[in-house]
Amino acid sequence: MKLRKKVLFSSVAVLALLALAITAFAAAPIGFDDKEIRIGQWGPQTGPAAAWGNVARGSKLLFDVVNEEGGIHGRKIKYFIRDDMYNPAQTVAVVKELVERQGVFAFVGGVGAACGMAVKNYLAANKIIWVGPSAAYNDFVFPVNPYLFAVYPLYKDEASILTKYIVEKLKTKKIGMLYQNDGYGKDGLSGVKERLATYKMSLVAEIPVEPTEKDLASQILKLKNSGAETVVMYVNPTAAVISLRTSATIGFKPQWVSSNTLSDYGLMYKITGGLWEGVITGAFAEIVDSKHPLMVKYREAAKRLTPEERWGVFYYAGILFADPLVEALRRVGRNLSTEATLKALNSIKDYQSIGPKITWTEKIHQGTDSVQIHKCGPGASSIMLQDWTANDLATWKK
Repeated sequence: MKLRKKVLFSSVAVLALLALAITAFAAAPIGFDDKEIRIGQWGPQTGPAAAWGNVARGSKLLFDVVNEEGGIHGRKIKYFIRDDMYNPAQTVAVVKELVERQGVFAFVGGVGAACGMAVKNYLAANKIIWVGPSAAYNDFVFPVNPYLFAVYPLYKDEASILTKYIVEKLKTKKIGMLYQNDGYGKDGLSGVKERLATYKMSLVAEIPVEPTEKDLASQILKLKNSGAETVVMYVNPTAAVISLRTSATIGFKPQWVSSNTLSDYGLMYKITGGLWEGVITGAFAEIVDSKHPLMVKYREAAKRLTPEERWGVFYYAGILFADPLVEALRRVGRNLSTEATLKALNSIKDYQSIGPKITWTEKIHQGTDSVQIHKCGPGASSIMLQDWTANDLATWKK
């Protein structure tokens, strides 16, 4: 009997301790403690889109610099990168692991519209903040998602700004367009046509391209026969390479103008065998060798901390996408919470690091409609053509 009582007492004590532990665990702040803040990002480190994986690694550089400088109000950033291989199903798996097992406080970046859409509702349902998706997708921010804050300028806004430059600065009368037959390409096409309508102009050709097409001879011939003097491209890097090589073969030499998605001149110059020289693109960040103080700071940090990485647009895009979250966490102070961070994010106005000025309110989570315009010079150098310019036709701001 005494033994039974001891066993019973011991069992009750163990259960009580377990209950206390469970209660303590449930009450513990999610995503951070006194010493660290846990932040995650998914991105294709392997597979067909692995070249874009350097976005996530660029964010790591920012967090390493922040930690070197003492962290944020005494807390260091613990950063997790997960390879989703540009596969939405894998994105779901790695995001759930980071939320449910690692207890991340927030996500930054995240390459791919389809990958982001696969986890957008899950993150919101779990009240996980997501800053700076690496895709300019309308459905991320319209209607407003209280936990998602976009840094990337929308493709439609960028296309409108580029078209204004083509008409007013290049004085082009005949404009054609080669666009990917998906949301990315169609958003670009919409922006071009909306801007041209203000001049009572129309495209002389609008040619769709499927993302996986390898032979674009017929499309390029149609563009040549249209008499297009400038061709706007909203396509993937592989299609861009095929387009320029095919054009060179048939002697078609328009002024090529492209989205910022092809603004990594070091990469594009190399894979086109130098044909990228002279191409004009939109840009969501400073030129690669900019003397901007923050660019100098991060460029020097990259040489010291990540000498194996190539300093290029997509690498330091990871800094641009993550930086506003760091700023919000600094504004919150030591008394950290999801609610306080949301309040800080919603109060950001005209904040600028190495990209355009960012403004968020509770009603608008698209941070900017501004891009720069760059040109690829000799040897993949970057030439600034036009500084930060907003889209005066953007209706979402009104």
